[in-house]
Amino acid sequence: MAQLNITLDTELLHGLFTKETKDEAFSKLLEEIFNQVLIAQSTEQLGAEPYERSDDRRAYRNGFRDRELTTRVGTLTLRVPRHRNGNFSTTMFERYQRSEQALVLSMIEMVINGVSTRKIENITEELCGKSFSKSMVSDLCKKLDPVVEAFRNRPLTCEYPFLMVDAIYIKARDNHRVRSKSLLIAIGVNEEGYREIIGFHLSESESETSWDEFFISLKQRGLRSPRLITSDSHKGLVKAINKQFQGSSWQRCQTHFSRNLLDKTPKSVQPELKEDIRKVYEAVDMDSARAAKNHILNKYESKAPKAMELLDEGFDDITAVLSLPLRYRKRLRTSNGIERLNQEIRRRERVIRIFPNEASAIRLIGALLIEQDEKWSTGRKYFEMDVYYNSLIQEEKTENQVASLAIYSTVLLTVSLLRHGRWHQRHHSILDAINGVHDAAMESLPWRYLTINRLSRHKPLD
Repeated sequence: MAQLNITLDTELLHGLFTKETKDEAFSKLLEEIFNQVLIAQSTEQLGAEPYERSDDRRAYRNGFRDRELTTRVGTLTLRVPRHRNGNFSTTMFERYQRSEQALVLSMIEMVINGVSTRKIENITEELCGKSFSKSMVSDLCKKLDPVVEAFRNRPLTCEYPFLMVDAIYIKARDNHRVRSKSLLIAIGVNEEGYREIIGFHLSESESETSWDEFFISLKQRGLRSPRLITSDSHKGLVKAINKQFQGSSWQRCQTHFSRNLLDKTPKSVQPELKEDIRKVYEAVDMDSARAAKNHILNKYESKAPKAMELLDEGFDDITAVLSLPLRYRKRLRTSNGIERLNQEIRRRERVIRIFPNEASAIRLIGALLIEQDEKWSTGRKYFEMDVYYNSLIQEEKTENQVASLAIYSTVLLTVSLLRHGRWHQRHHSILDAINGVHDAAMESLPWRYLTINRLSRHKPLD
């Protein structure tokens, strides 16, 4: 173990007890101690003192290099020894490297949470005695790029029965021009009932083509058609949903629909219509919703004809959620869940106002979305999914019963044709339809093999 002999002059010691120069003197003291420690570590690794001839010497000194170290008492200038073989190493900076990393992470966190780079510059100067410029903060934030890209392109291995999509507009510089960009976002509720941010995409506009590209990228990552998709009625978005997710139900946001409906209604009847339309939204089944709709049409047809035309046209879209169990309807009948996320993005975007480029927008918004996604995954479930899956089982049983009844009716018709000698070549399609039915449904019928054998013994008549 190296022995340290540190010499301090009386002026430095006196400064430690003087209020005006205490911080400066302590900084110099710490700097002197650190430099002596570095020299002692160098001697220990070389096996010899400076200019000492020794058989134990392992290498030679090669001067010093200056390194600045930011501490709580200020910035220290340390003289780090160099060896000719380049093997000098020290553990002195490990603690402060960890502190520096913590400071960097704190600055990145401040950027994500909406603190401007100018304010960060002032904060670091007050805390550390050293300012970090706006460009330096931006460069530090670039460390988020691989994390954001990994999040954007991660495989979607879960099932997502419910999907919410929306878009907001931000401003970014592009070729020295400030342009409006469309940020497309998709939120999914997975099979366990937790919300996930499954993707986001920055596009030139909220067009059908942009949504198509976004949905195709989600499908390439593993997204399968959800049971229900909730969004507003943007034409490009709706067309893309119908094209890319055939078989999925589309729920038009009831909040947006109410606004559109009231815009076409005279102000004198808006409060009354607003209360009546809630009966459609809160109906327990489709029959009740249709009865409430018909009541509204009869009541307001003469007062607000354009609004009633809109209601009649959009009724099926605003009531798609009624096919789900009651507990899932309230949260899925509007896009409020994703609108709340948009507010968080807008709160941070408002600080920046104009992103310097698309990459910086993706970086900041992506980091924010990652943070929100982690909160959702570790928080409370958005839904308990047991009722939903039980309803799927009941629907499957009902569908099997209907399929069995259809098969049974078809077979009876075919047997009747054979019995009366009215079998023709065109009736081969009936037999093909029977054979093409799902095996599970066929085997649920006890007469399956008897019927097929009976039909096979009859030759078609010309």
